Amino acid sequence: MDIDVFAAAHAPEWKRLDDLVRRRRSLDGEEIDELVDLYQRVSTHLSVVRSSGQDPALVGRLSALVARARSAVTGAHASAWRDVGGFFTRVFPAVLYRLRWWWIGTTAGTLVVAGATAAWVAANPDVLHALGTPEFIARYVDYEFANYYMENPRGSFAAQVWTNNAWVAAQAIIFGVAFGLPTLAVLLMNAVNVGVGAGIMIAHGQGDVFFGLILPHGMLELTAVFVAGGVGLKLGWTIIAPGDRTRVRALGEEARAAIAVALGLVVVLFVSGLIEGLVTGNAAAGHIPVPVALGIGGLAELLFLVYVFTVGKKAYQEGETGDIENAPQAVPVA
Repeated sequence: MDIDVFAAAHAPEWKRLDDLVRRRRSLDGEEIDELVDLYQRVSTHLSVVRSSGQDPALVGRLSALVARARSAVTGAHASAWRDVGGFFTRVFPAVLYRLRWWWIGTTAGTLVVAGATAAWVAANPDVLHALGTPEFIARYVDYEFANYYMENPRGSFAAQVWTNNAWVAAQAIIFGVAFGLPTLAVLLMNAVNVGVGAGIMIAHGQGDVFFGLILPHGMLELTAVFVAGGVGLKLGWTIIAPGDRTRVRALGEEARAAIAVALGLVVVLFVSGLIEGLVTGNAAAGHIPVPVALGIGGLAELLFLVYVFTVGKKAYQEGETGDIENAPQAVPVA
């Protein structure tokens, strides 16, 4: 094949494609169709020229043209930072707001179980004795509970707490696909553990220590766990009652929204981990007054709720659901 003859024969098409790419933002319908057609044809021309191996410069020129045409056909993508900003200003808060009654109900139910467990443990000496020997209980109350927040370096402790809580939240969401039953088990176990700890401390007159050390980080941390649990339960309920959607479609839409929540909660739990490692740890060591630690934790929780019920509400009312937007139109390449 004479590459010069081939180039001369197709040069008008290449020039026309270059012109359409340059004007891609102002093309009408017919020109868009022409752009797609030329993109496919010039892609084939590039393959022919490349396989001939006769003109590397022409290969480079056509490669650049095809790359620019592909971007014009498939649509330019927003920058990564813009995508991240859109996720945290629209997608994540909108899903939290849309599913608010699920995680608010989960919060209420879990707190009821934890409170009932704490009251049962604190009011029944036999239950306390069944939980451990008097020496074990005394060591827990006088030393181990507070020492848990001080025994490791602050930074590594915060990282450990973050990864552990992120895993618990991910489990609560993922287990929703099993009709939500494992999610209920995770929430129940978490509620009972908190209730047992509170009951032991209250029974020995250390309720103020318990709440003073668990609330600074626990308000935001437990809210994140409750959100994960509520989303997991919603996922499970979608399988049982998909509504007017097909079961597969409903599950796909809710699963994609659940993934968005899981990703967003990684950041929320990072913040709560920092509070637990840096604020609660210093409060346990006496370096920060407990009221100050409680104020920091309360502020973090308040900011999260304001974020959900202002930013999330606005995005939800504008139509954001957390599902993937319509994919950009793509064309098959010859």
